[in-house]
Amino acid sequence: MRFLLGLALCATTLALAGDVVRPKHEIDLSNPYSTDSVPAYAGDHAAVHAYIDAEIEAHTAALQRWMRQRSISAQNVGVRDMAEMVRGDFEALGFAEAELVNTAGHPGVWGYYDAGAEKTLMVYMMYDVQPVDPEDWRSPPFEAALVDTPQGRAIMARGATNQKGPQRAFLNAVEAILAVDGELPVNLMITAEGEEELGSPNYPEIVDRYEARLKQADGVIFPMSGQDPAGQMSMVLGVKGIVYWELEARGGAWGGPVAAEIHGSLKAIADSPVLRLAQAISSLVGDDGNTIVVPGYYDDVRPPTAEEQSLIAGYLQQANLATLRDMLGVERWIDGMDGLDVLHDLIYAPTMNIDGIWAGYTGVGVKTILPHMATAKMDSRLPVGIDPDEALAKIRAHLDARGFEDVAMNVLAAYPASQTSVGTDLVRSAIAVYKRYGATPIVNPRAAGSAPFYEFTDRLGLPMIPFGLGHGRGAHAPNEVFVVESAGEVAGLAEIEKAYADLLYAFAAD
Repeated sequence: MRFLLGLALCATTLALAGDVVRPKHEIDLSNPYSTDSVPAYAGDHAAVHAYIDAEIEAHTAALQRWMRQRSISAQNVGVRDMAEMVRGDFEALGFAEAELVNTAGHPGVWGYYDAGAEKTLMVYMMYDVQPVDPEDWRSPPFEAALVDTPQGRAIMARGATNQKGPQRAFLNAVEAILAVDGELPVNLMITAEGEEELGSPNYPEIVDRYEARLKQADGVIFPMSGQDPAGQMSMVLGVKGIVYWELEARGGAWGGPVAAEIHGSLKAIADSPVLRLAQAISSLVGDDGNTIVVPGYYDDVRPPTAEEQSLIAGYLQQANLATLRDMLGVERWIDGMDGLDVLHDLIYAPTMNIDGIWAGYTGVGVKTILPHMATAKMDSRLPVGIDPDEALAKIRAHLDARGFEDVAMNVLAAYPASQTSVGTDLVRSAIAVYKRYGATPIVNPRAAGSAPFYEFTDRLGLPMIPFGLGHGRGAHAPNEVFVVESAGEVAGLAEIEKAYADLLYAFAAD
């Protein structure tokens, strides 16, 4: 059977946004993907697992050590110290190469472990974190204290799950293999950046330096915690791209105060840069606030492939999308959509989002002014097919055509989407390991979020997946946690590390 998504919504969207309609694609649900053909990994690594169990307190402390080191990239707080900590840990593990990589921004870190193995695994890491408002936290964000959660004991800290906890857990697994076997089953290449939370503007410089060697790898993983609170494992094979920019309106020849704010009563005779910015932003979308009316913005969205349609069909059979609104605290999705439409738009719909907007006086009491400038940070998530430079050019051209040439546009980040096939050896190895731990994954072709994975899939030609058992939440938010002692269905730290170790063995043998 075939379903045409969103037919009921199109008429409403059409009325609200002229002749522009958000992309809706036909999805064939008759051939749902199943992991049944992939047997659970059965390799015997009891000695490595026993080592992890015996060292779990020290391993927990290693996670806390990383989380206690501030590395707020947006504010350049502790960033270089964290880079040195990562480099030092590579060196302590016996990596023959462990070095800082200077870029135009924050430094990267390169690590290489030559095991003389047939296969090489590349690991992408990020060591930076988002800013914090300490007053919003139950426990100070850089104390990395152990707290109780419904899923068990967890470390609460900025970067706990995004991504210091999973990444240091991976290195703990590497340590365990080396301590027991004396050698790794695969060679390791690790590139760590300190600007992921800034949109990875200089990560390509790190790849530049090692590109020829990186192309010799056989696959790439990004350590992460992939289980929901009930223990369900979700595996994504790709990400959307992103463009991120600032818009700024200032007084000038068009009108408005130029050098400083003026008395609010003068709005009777002077234009407002704040209102001009609001009008410029509003021109980007239809009256519904969701349909992007920038000419041609939807034109290049690639329709779902047969493999993606199969994955979507399988995902819908297993995922409980009904709980997503409750988990996020959202009462209603756009147009009241549900089920298949929700999954479709998360994967295939470009977005136009305001991340922050500010101008004038926002303090207590009253201050009647007409501000001379206003600024907004914005982003657009891009599905496969949309070139980020072309998207930005279309936005700029649209603003100019609508008379907003004076509104400045400062681009802060831009990169395309990424996709890996479910049929690759790396994906099969990951599924086999997950099944060993009773965490058979539901496989989603692409996440709604963004990361610079195109550097691996497009530039280096390598399969790339996030991988990791475990549960964490609160990324970019207060009270971020990473569970280390499970009280239910999610994996604790020992099991997380055993799965990382098993993946190295499984990938070497596949």
